[in-house]
Amino acid sequence: MTATPWTTREVVDAFFARFAAGDVTGLIDLFADRVDFLVPGAPNVPWTGARSGKEQIAEFFAVLGTALTPAQEFTIDATIVEDGHAVVTGRSRFCVLSTGRSFLNEFALHFTVADGRIVGYRMHEDSHAISAAFAA
Repeated sequence: MTATPWTTREVVDAFFARFAAGDVTGLIDLFADRVDFLVPGAPNVPWTGARSGKEQIAEFFAVLGTALTPAQEFTIDATIVEDGHAVVTGRSRFCVLSTGRSFLNEFALHFTVADGRIVGYRMHEDSHAISAAFAA
């Protein structure tokens, strides 16, 4: 007997629970082997760009952990789910370790989920505020 795949909402809820707990291994397990993963932004922000495999996605979360302090604020305002898509809006505040500058980030995350795994990830964030916090 095979287990029923998680719903889109269950996957998204697990993503944020594991992110909050610092469970990067569990977080990576939520992704499919190949993912359409994109975080657009300024070139001085080390986590921006496209990725596709679990190893590259693990590097993304590792960079967040080495470039930033733990979240000073992290709030989810809304989660909208329709079929295999979820959009989550919220705000976060982090401090850049190399500059000591903090930034407030209003964000929207678009997840695409298939067979209980994340197959698409688009982070839309305040790239201006983040880039300014990285500027020396």
